[in-house]
Amino acid sequence: MVCFARNMSTFVNEIVRLMYDAHYELNGEYMKLISFAIPCYNSSAYMGKCIESILPAGDEVEILIVDDGSRKDNTLEIAKEYEKKYPTICKAIHQENGGHGEAVNTGLKNASGLYFKVVDSDDWLDSEVLLEILEKIRNITLSGDSIDLFVANFVYDKVGQENKKVMSYGNAFPEDKIFGWNDMKRFNLGQYILMHSVIYRTKLLRDAGLVLPKHTFYVDNLFVYLPLPHVKKLYYCNKNLYHYYIGREDQSVNETVMIGRLDQQFRVNRLMIDSCDVMKVQPKKLRNYMILYLEIITTVSSVLSIKSEKEENMERKKELWNYLKKEHFPLWLRMRSSFLGQGVNLPGKIGNKLTILAYRLSRKFYGFN
Repeated sequence: MVCFARNMSTFVNEIVRLMYDAHYELNGEYMKLISFAIPCYNSSAYMGKCIESILPAGDEVEILIVDDGSRKDNTLEIAKEYEKKYPTICKAIHQENGGHGEAVNTGLKNASGLYFKVVDSDDWLDSEVLLEILEKIRNITLSGDSIDLFVANFVYDKVGQENKKVMSYGNAFPEDKIFGWNDMKRFNLGQYILMHSVIYRTKLLRDAGLVLPKHTFYVDNLFVYLPLPHVKKLYYCNKNLYHYYIGREDQSVNETVMIGRLDQQFRVNRLMIDSCDVMKVQPKKLRNYMILYLEIITTVSSVLSIKSEKEENMERKKELWNYLKKEHFPLWLRMRSSFLGQGVNLPGKIGNKLTILAYRLSRKFYGFN
């Protein structure tokens, strides 16, 4: 009986594989289910862990290892070694240094998968959860349906922190079903979808004309935000897929580093604001979420300006809010009257101190930076 069950399982798996092969063979070439782009810049010390966490997914995926002009180590050589060892899965791509955004652009240009996900080279995936998610996406696709955006949880894997903070979305999204924005529930304050959470349909990103700016940090917010008005069908899996590593001193999300790059934070902030007339986005629940996202990013820009204690950064903050008022008045009115908008615009030095105190409490609770 056990032998029969085992043989039946093998038979069923083979049938699924044949269906899969037939479904994904286009012009004689085997199409991947998910393309994973890994932007790498002097990443030799940790990129292996990232790549190895995806390899168990096998030939249904491709891993695009994009070397962004590394000069201090052998990142490109490591990428080529993986390509040689796993030629049907890994592809090493070299480009002149263009920054994280350009590496994502290159990954998207080279992607052959139906879906596309970015995994930073110092982060990693839970391999078992990845296999579960791969099965869900495969089954949806074989049923003849598709989704625009797949969302899963991520873990703030902060060095020295025993209890890791998990960003989950069970309060905001229905679980394990295809749904639309009108089915969305309510996001909590400080809760939003990051790059670590998302797997986008590749064609949607291309049709949306997604191109991230070169030599700019914090473009992951643009990657998530810009395609949202094009998303119609979503799927949420309440599993912890992505491990977001926090702890390197040179990491872009290190607070000191962020303050030193505030010009780029403000650039991304402005690009998000100008990407569309968010006050006209439909349906209403998507519009409200996108405004919340803008509020959070603008709050980060404003708080870091205050924390820097530099006049030039305070002037950037003032210019951003004035720009909102002049060019996007309905949005400014909405954001300025919100809890976050009021919090970062408290008057005087006492107001600034209260803002920083609130920021520190939020950071302790959410575990970022």
